[in-house]
Amino acid sequence: MMASDSLIDRYVGCLLGLACGDALGGAVEFESREMIGARYPAGVRDMVGGGPWDLRPGETTDDTAMALALARACDAEHLDMTAVTEHFLRWYRSDPKDIGTTTRAALALLANGVPWDEAGERVNRQTPGGAAGNGAVMRCAPVALRFRMEPDRLRRASLDTARITHADTRAAWGTVALNQVIVHLLNEGTLDGVVEAATAGIEESLVVAAVTSVPTLTEDDLASGGYVLATLTAALWCLLNQPNAEEAIVTAVGLGRDTDTTGAVTGALVGAAYGVRALPERWLALVEHRAELTDLAGRLLRRGSQTTSNTESA
Repeated sequence: MMASDSLIDRYVGCLLGLACGDALGGAVEFESREMIGARYPAGVRDMVGGGPWDLRPGETTDDTAMALALARACDAEHLDMTAVTEHFLRWYRSDPKDIGTTTRAALALLANGVPWDEAGERVNRQTPGGAAGNGAVMRCAPVALRFRMEPDRLRRASLDTARITHADTRAAWGTVALNQVIVHLLNEGTLDGVVEAATAGIEESLVVAAVTSVPTLTEDDLASGGYVLATLTAALWCLLNQPNAEEAIVTAVGLGRDTDTTGAVTGALVGAAYGVRALPERWLALVEHRAELTDLAGRLLRRGSQTTSNTESA
């Protein structure tokens, strides 16, 4: 059993862990692990700000912004992809500091009236090698919180909310794998069961192969760029090989390159595993959007519980 003693603690921990990992990593995004290690011999352990986006200490990037947008859309009786589109476009039109290339291309199509289920597919076809970046896994945690008790809806919602921008099967099924792990951890599943939870029912063999390789990897084997399966394996490795939430997130950020996303995905995992009380208060005191993320976590828990109750009484 995991260390947290309440479900709401893990729900809040998931979203705030994501934001904390994002804010820590944003300060050193694009730097190599050697550069980070030289500047921060003990790892990036405080909200220092700066980096390529000139962040304030505790300021988050597109990872948290898109997770917030998705969480707001999930806070409804039914997940409506038109609403997801509207929330994403509202953020896109706010002139954000940071937005990924694939996401920008898909949202530009959506802004010009291309249907949600065509925009990502079009970008995928136009991207050499496929649009297999990590821009969907970085934001997908709210879907796990909303559909924790409904595995079929969790899978469908994970796929749909991924392919609106990232239609490559590695990116789409990678979100399913990640959300299945988050659900496993929210339900007090053990770390020994993480690989099995991640790979259950996954229809993309490359995702299965990446996840099942995690127990055999060393830190030197981990890649940390923008490829979805590199992010997924790195985050799972940090979860399984570090003793607590802080060490897992610090290790993830220290891998270098796409540090905000590796940190955010790892943060969502360890927050779901250990709860918000496992996150350092010095991070929580500074991280932006703390109040809204906390409120949305509670709302998504209630939404999922209401759906379950309605299903059971029907």
